[in-house]
Amino acid sequence: MSFKVTILGSASAKPTATRHPSAQAVDIHEQYYLVDAGEGVQQQLVRCGINPLKLRAAFISHLHGDHVFGLFPLLSSLGLYGRRTPLEVFAPAPFGEILACHLRYFDADLPYEVVWHATDTTQHALLWENRTVEVWSIPLRHRVPCAGFLFREKEPPLNVDKFRIAKYGLSIAQITAAKRGEDVLLDSGERIPNAELTYRPYAPRSYAYLSDTNFSAKAARLCTGVDLMYHEATYAAAERRIARERGHATSAEAAEAALRAGARRLVIGHYSSRYKDESVLVEEARRIFPETFAAIEGTTFTIEKHD
Repeated sequence: MSFKVTILGSASAKPTATRHPSAQAVDIHEQYYLVDAGEGVQQQLVRCGINPLKLRAAFISHLHGDHVFGLFPLLSSLGLYGRRTPLEVFAPAPFGEILACHLRYFDADLPYEVVWHATDTTQHALLWENRTVEVWSIPLRHRVPCAGFLFREKEPPLNVDKFRIAKYGLSIAQITAAKRGEDVLLDSGERIPNAELTYRPYAPRSYAYLSDTNFSAKAARLCTGVDLMYHEATYAAAERRIARERGHATSAEAAEAALRAGARRLVIGHYSSRYKDESVLVEEARRIFPETFAAIEGTTFTIEKHD
């Protein structure tokens, strides 16, 4: 089952010739979720081979243009593509006012419903879930209300050890009961503990998206043990004062957040346009957190299964 993150945009407020504003696509079990929607996001989806009709929901961290301006043309295009199923959108207030205005003037006759849910950016709360994934909000420290997102795969179903099946001669009904987590009662009257029969095929995987924000120890703690963390790194460490004033983080602070969270890997992005080459930011972060990688548009990070 897939768990992938594709970078669609890596710039901060000023786009450059090689960077679009913030946007990512998260693929969990072949279901896609849009995370932020900077300008040009629909073209970026197509360039990366992602069918926009596969989007299940969109998560908007905050209402700065470089994170939301691309959503509205995407909504229009989804109608042209023939979408019929509702699109869930999670965003802070007053997104509802903005959406209502857009729909009134440009998309009054969409063939599908846009369902907006207000995100409380002060709370760590469950926003969305289905059979395979949960999405939680993470309060961030920016100049306007802002929340990151934590994607957590749900526990995969239990597998029954085939050698135990043969050893105890388990029937289909007994195997089914074991998969439900139950102990199994043999015909002899012996009870076999479920833990002896079953195993988890892999540990649930997770991804945290933290943009835009000052360094936040609380946000890092809420991501404890995450497999992949994206953290904004708008500035180099030398610009820490400017970063703090503008509600952003440095590459060193992004690395510190990953270190505190015990993350397996870190991806940094949201680069200021002053950095023509993001490698200076990556190298700075790697001195603190070696498993740091650059958010480069078109790059896909795969979260592999592990025990």
